[in-house]
Amino acid sequence: MERSFLGTHFPKHIRDRYCEMIVDCHMHTPLCGHATGSPLDYLKVGNQKGIHLMTFTCHVPMRQPSFGGQRIRMDRNQLEDYFQLVEEARKQGKACGTEVLCGIEAEVFPVAEELEEMKALLQAHPFDFVLGSLHHQLKAYHDWLEDRKVVSDEDIIRDYFKHLANAAQSGLYHSMSHPDVIRIYGTIDPESFIPQRFETEIRGFLKACATSGTCMEVNTSGLSKGVYELHPDPLILDWAFEEGVDLTIGSDAHAPENVGRHFERVLPLLYSKGFRSLHYFKGGKKHSTAMSASIESASALECL
Repeated sequence: MERSFLGTHFPKHIRDRYCEMIVDCHMHTPLCGHATGSPLDYLKVGNQKGIHLMTFTCHVPMRQPSFGGQRIRMDRNQLEDYFQLVEEARKQGKACGTEVLCGIEAEVFPVAEELEEMKALLQAHPFDFVLGSLHHQLKAYHDWLEDRKVVSDEDIIRDYFKHLANAAQSGLYHSMSHPDVIRIYGTIDPESFIPQRFETEIRGFLKACATSGTCMEVNTSGLSKGVYELHPDPLILDWAFEEGVDLTIGSDAHAPENVGRHFERVLPLLYSKGFRSLHYFKGGKKHSTAMSASIESASALECL
C-alpha cells in the first residue's frame, strides 16, 4: 500500500522523552480571518514533529459585531466548511498516525445573555473540545468595562479572573485558555500584572477549575509574542498544582509551522512543577496522557 506523504510514525525520542502521547489542543484555520494554511498543512507539520493528537479550535461564530467580524472569527454559515476541512484532515491523519479532532474556541463574557446564541450553537454541535476564552481586547469587553466604570488596571485584572472563575463553574467549557492573556494586547499596562498582587483572585479561579473539573490551558504562544512569557505565568502553574488543577496544552497555532511550538521547552517545566499528566477531550470526555519520568533530565528553567 502506498504510504502517505505525511509519514507513518512519531519520532521515538520525542515520544519517550516527554509524554506517552504528545497532544496539541489549540490551533486555528483560515476561516477565522487571521490564520494561514489549511488543516492538512497543520497536520503535515504536526506529524513531522511527532504529535499524536491535534485538536482544531477555530473561533466560535458570534452574531454581535462587538465580538469581532471576519478578521476575528468565521460566520455561522461557514461552520459546515469548518467541519469539512477538519474532517479531511481527520481522514488523512488516520492514514498517517496522527489523530485529528474538532473543537471550538468559545467566548467568555460577564453578561450571560450575550452568550445565549453561542450556548445553543455549542449544544447543537458535537464538538470534541470547547475552549473558553475571555478576549478582553474586543470592543464588547471594553464597552462592558466602560459601562461599569472599571478603570484601574488593578480592578480590571481582579474582575478578569473573577469572570474566568465564573466561566469555569458554568459547565460550558472543557478548558480555560491562555488564562493570563489580560497582560497583553493593551487593555492594561503589562507591568501592572504581577501575579503575587492578585493571588486571591487567581487562586479563586484555580479553585473554581479544580472543583468543577474544568481544565486550565497551558498556551505556549505567549513565548512568541507580547511579553514573551508562557500563558500562564510559571508562578500560576505552581498555584495550579497546589490547587489540583488539570491541564491541557496548546500552541494556539495560527500558521502550520507553529504547531507544537515551544513544547520541548514547556513540557519539562510542567514536570518540574509537579505535573505528571496532561489532558485532552474527545467527544466531550476527558482523557489523560502521562508525562515521562525521563523528562526530568531535560532543562526547562533555563528557557523560561
